[in-house]
Amino acid sequence: LSFSQMERSLGVGVGALALGTAGLLLLLKIIQRARGRQNLQDKVVVITGASSGLGKECAHVFHAAGARLILCGRNQKRLQEVVQELEAVTDGKIRTYIPCIVVFDLSDPDTVSRAAIEILKCHGHVDVLINNAGISYRGSILETRVSVQRDVMETNYFGPVAFTQAVLPSMVERGSGHIVAISSVQGKIAIPYRSAYAASKHAMQAYFDCLRAEVERFGLQVSVISPGYIRTNLSVNAITGDGSKYGVMDRTTAMGWDPEKVAQAVLKAVCYRQKDVLLAGPLPALAVYLRTLWPAAFFSVMASRAKKEQRVKEQ
Repeated sequence: LSFSQMERSLGVGVGALALGTAGLLLLLKIIQRARGRQNLQDKVVVITGASSGLGKECAHVFHAAGARLILCGRNQKRLQEVVQELEAVTDGKIRTYIPCIVVFDLSDPDTVSRAAIEILKCHGHVDVLINNAGISYRGSILETRVSVQRDVMETNYFGPVAFTQAVLPSMVERGSGHIVAISSVQGKIAIPYRSAYAASKHAMQAYFDCLRAEVERFGLQVSVISPGYIRTNLSVNAITGDGSKYGVMDRTTAMGWDPEKVAQAVLKAVCYRQKDVLLAGPLPALAVYLRTLWPAAFFSVMASRAKKEQRVKEQ
């Protein structure tokens, strides 16, 4: 049949029919997303590393969504400043709450379990746990103390693991909960002069992938967010091979993602129960796939990058 014959037999233009079908499919998709969206109003959301950077931005977007926040960090004064900022922001349309504060050092195993107990006392349960706190690292493996490697791993891996496992039983008991791990693109690919950081994020990715599979039967959700460079003080506060502070805002960091945009992506991941989110530009995303599909090419690119960075340091 020709298009004109089809139109006469159907009594409607083929173009209009196709357009209507596409519109119907789009509407069904919107309805499906709306039904699947988790409402965060009144949900108890715990954020580690909430006093600055991405953690602070996450506090803002989850507060605006009506969540009951529990902000965690090492500095009580800075956490209180975040609380004051949030109290001053309201549009009157969403019911918001004054956040709770729990001060503890994620790298200190003795304080993590006590902090979890204190957190559960705030509202009796936790709906969403956002493991955001962490430190970065810059240095050559040849010039890096093993103790520094351990320190980075303690904060970026063992800390979130201990904290998650302290809160996890309460989620399993309720049959409800969402655990978020803020990883990095470097949790998927290894970049020279970032060994301690990349290793800790690789370990985080593996642990939370295992956790996701194991707790699905309890109705729990696990999301791993892997951003590229974010425009925060992460590189400034990074530690070097001898444990001293790096103290430099890298150009890549200065030109990185807006932390508010990343925080919105974290919110979306929780709302739509996304399991694994890669927030990266075309080149980092390509590198992730290259590592899997053509590892020899990836290794060559990284070796060239290492040589280039070494030349820059020697100048």
